[in-house]
Amino acid sequence: MMIALATPRVASSLDEGLDKIKHLLSEASAQGAEIVCFPEAYLPGLRGQDFDVLPFDQSQQDKMLRAVAEWTRAYSVAAILGTEKLTEVGRQIASVVMDAQGRILGWQTKNQIDPSEDPFYVPGNTRRLFEINGVKFGISICHEGWRYPETVRWSAVRGAKIVFHPHHTGSDHQGALLTQWGAADSPYYEKAMMMRSRENTIYFASVNYALRFQESATTLIAPSGLCQAYLPYGEEGVLVQSINTGEATGLLAGRYAPERYREAGLE
Repeated sequence: MMIALATPRVASSLDEGLDKIKHLLSEASAQGAEIVCFPEAYLPGLRGQDFDVLPFDQSQQDKMLRAVAEWTRAYSVAAILGTEKLTEVGRQIASVVMDAQGRILGWQTKNQIDPSEDPFYVPGNTRRLFEINGVKFGISICHEGWRYPETVRWSAVRGAKIVFHPHHTGSDHQGALLTQWGAADSPYYEKAMMMRSRENTIYFASVNYALRFQESATTLIAPSGLCQAYLPYGEEGVLVQSINTGEATGLLAGRYAPERYREAGLE
């Protein structure tokens, strides 16, 4: 399967963000991609960061979904779009999955939200697998994949060959300029990517914004835990890679034995 990981810069308007999505979908499709994943909450932007979040109500969400559905049909490519889900209890960080005919297959919410996100969002409470062209995959959003590895294993034990990980780390205004992927003195994020793959024997595809002071690269990790490819820090673009689903055996995830975790002394 050919997958694409899209890394756009922060959008200053909904129309600019949509233009970036259209361009990256087109570029990925031209390179043979079957599915394209975008970063966490890309439209309207992740709240609580050091950039302005775009106005985003039901009418703006509907406009976004109509546009992206049109482009997935036009370019014959599926999409995982980081956005917000507007609910009666509040805003949720979510990814919406569309197939290559523009049909919404479903939503994955962020269920383990970071403490800093509590003022802006409410967590979701369900998980699901998706399937495109016969390949099953899951989605674990940012904080979930970094600090709650069970969110990735949930998909792996149910047959996912790859887990997509839309996220945001870094800033356009301050921070360190990273130069080496996975360096010992860099933030822990890229090491965590390796572990999510290695501990489950599946692919792990982590997708960031393009930021001047990026703290993690948009990266594809192979089932061995090795970095297969990544986009240079700070560069807007799309990473198109082939995955060999036969190598994503889920061997280690399949050996997970929850019955061995009973608390002693309670028999």
